[in-house]
Amino acid sequence: MIVGLSIILILVLFLPFTVPIVERNLEIFLFIMGVAAVLVSGVLDKGLVLKALEDPIHITIAVIVAGLIFKWLQKPFENGIQGVSRVIPLKLFMALIIIIVGLVSSIITAIIAALVLVAIASVLELDRKSEIRFVILACYSIGMGAVLTPIGEPLSTITTSKLNEDFFYLLRLIGPEVILGVIAFGLLAFLLINPIKDSAGLKAKQGKESYLEILIRGLKIYLFVMALTLLGAGFEPFIERFLLDLHPYFLYWINMISAVLDNATLAAAEISISMDEPTIRAILLGLIISGGMLIPGNIPNIIAAGKLNIKSGEWARFGVPVGLIAMIIYFVVIIVF
Repeated sequence: MIVGLSIILILVLFLPFTVPIVERNLEIFLFIMGVAAVLVSGVLDKGLVLKALEDPIHITIAVIVAGLIFKWLQKPFENGIQGVSRVIPLKLFMALIIIIVGLVSSIITAIIAALVLVAIASVLELDRKSEIRFVILACYSIGMGAVLTPIGEPLSTITTSKLNEDFFYLLRLIGPEVILGVIAFGLLAFLLINPIKDSAGLKAKQGKESYLEILIRGLKIYLFVMALTLLGAGFEPFIERFLLDLHPYFLYWINMISAVLDNATLAAAEISISMDEPTIRAILLGLIISGGMLIPGNIPNIIAAGKLNIKSGEWARFGVPVGLIAMIIYFVVIIVF
């Protein structure tokens, strides 16, 4: 079983970057890998099937509804964003957007924050390189900020529930680190992105989506989330055997596998009420930072990449180095403070 799961993990990590047909059909590939994982680990049952069918429903509805709203309100929204971006220098505007969507994601949820981000990115007159960097840094910000309340994302919901803690527990535990991280990603955008106006790109993006395109995107999200649910369940025996008894510093680095596995599932498997707060803090920071490295690592990544046609390789070329640097910085913070 362990050998089989190890092979599946290697395939999930490398095939999307090396095989074009896999990259073009990432949702189907991850679904197949998820089915393979639950079969190899022997955890496939009626309950898991129902969970895999139910888990994607809310996000799929949110994606479709938001797509319809943006379609109907596209023109006034575009005018508003373009107006503000002309008043404020574009670099500063992008930095502020990254900070704002990150901070409010814990209230409006990571899903809605990602949909707002996509709508803004679709309007801005950015060249491809700048757009990708802007979106990735914003997804890092959203992934971190959403964890501050139990309503922000599944990871925070599960953690708060498992520890029997109150609404503001995570804000107290990792609030300073997360808020500073969100601000840092905004500053990185200001420093690393040198946007070039791309009027041709803007015209291409301004065409309204058809209702069929909106529906297809929603169905792709549904299949993607179902695949992550299956992958997470399939790898639970692997996690329980190799990860649970490790030192928190090792867990921090090993949790980089949340770049391809659902971080909420990892949190559910790793976090226990018997742990002390420094251990919980290390586990959570490792999960939420590394979730931004690759597209499958977090729901905002999936939504943004799908809508803006960002490929796995394009994401990894910028997302992985940024994530590794952030992991090193936060590791120092964990050791020192």
